[in-house]
Amino acid sequence: MAQPTVASRLERRLALISSDETLGAVLRAACPAEWGMRQSADVAALGGFADVLQYRFLLLDLDDAAYDPLDVIDTLRRELMLNIAIICLGGDAALRDAARLARADRFFGREEAVDVMLRFCEQYNW
Repeated sequence: MAQPTVASRLERRLALISSDETLGAVLRAACPAEWGMRQSADVAALGGFADVLQYRFLLLDLDDAAYDPLDVIDTLRRELMLNIAIICLGGDAALRDAARLARADRFFGREEAVDVMLRFCEQYNW
């Protein structure tokens, strides 16, 4: 297995788990130029442990019916044992409570997606 390079580890990138192309396009358009964003509806498409670890944070669309968001959280926390920040967008109160118990980190409405992404890009801009 090839190890990530130092240069690769220093790249600023985030992941969006969502099949909503409109949401992805809005976030991509607002994403700071020095940041890269990868969108997928399948967390496995992001790669293995070393690959996912290089994302500074992950935005998770709780309203997407293309996957089970609790499975995504479980894959990241239990299977890959990663402590990457999982920022959830949308979801009703019951789903947010379940995601919180599964160890998701923060919760925001979908209408806040751009502001949230920009705020976390600034926070993780090291």
